[in-house]
Amino acid sequence: MSHVEDELSSQPECWTRAAEEAGRQGAALPAPGERVAIVGCGTSYFMAQAVAVLRESAGHGETDAFAASEFPPGRSYDRVVALTRSGTTTEVLELLGRLRGGTRTTAITSDPATPVMSAADDLVVLDFADERSVVQTRFATTALTLLRAHLGLHTAAVVADARTALASPLPEKLVDRTQFTFLGRGWTVGLANEAALKMREASLSWTEAYPAMEYRHGPISVTTEGTATWMLGEAPAGLAEQVRDTGGSWIAGTLDPLAELVRVQRLAVAVAARRGLDPDLPRHLTRSVILAS
Repeated sequence: MSHVEDELSSQPECWTRAAEEAGRQGAALPAPGERVAIVGCGTSYFMAQAVAVLRESAGHGETDAFAASEFPPGRSYDRVVALTRSGTTTEVLELLGRLRGGTRTTAITSDPATPVMSAADDLVVLDFADERSVVQTRFATTALTLLRAHLGLHTAAVVADARTALASPLPEKLVDRTQFTFLGRGWTVGLANEAALKMREASLSWTEAYPAMEYRHGPISVTTEGTATWMLGEAPAGLAEQVRDTGGSWIAGTLDPLAELVRVQRLAVAVAARRGLDPDLPRHLTRSVILAS
């Protein structure tokens, strides 16, 4: 078993621990009414997109998400939350350094022995969700679960759905598809972006991600019999039929969207195996992007 297979299989337990941890970390996490930005790179940025929509939709306050390298200078926030598995990513550390003394910052990380521990004002360490694989699975979803629980939006049903996602077979012949499209709405747009990234990283697949209603505005034109279109969350009326009319496969998300992401992680590993690839070591990638000065 690869590291990523082992790590993604442990997500139900990690999510349960993260939900418990949320109750102990309230002071380090955004308070209702705060104006907040959530930042990250790669997978962490896509988790930030999901959390930002969840928080604002829940009425906790204006919330933005940015890639750490694209944080807008001069914009004011009550708190900036940085998601960083490694705690060493250059763009995140540089941003925290610029904000030091002016904006309250929180870092959510998996490794307590990294520079981010002194770069942020407040810290949440999810060391039980750390990973050996370059490809992120459980840390990202565990950090999202922590913040989801902090917002009062996590339930035991989510964990149950994750167990179902791990136990149930993937759709028949899905690993043979040549192109994968992931769709989301609201907070699941970030999950769709992450699903596509997982397929690219682990299996070198041709993947795309869109807000569901935007798919009909052009991208559907490349859908063929070799395409699988996977909806994370509730689909807009009529879209499934439109995709099937192209000859492509439609996959409805029947579980909690975060559990659906677990199914996609499994698919990425399965496609990698079919293609003879090592999902732990994607080409041209490292666990952390550290830029030389």
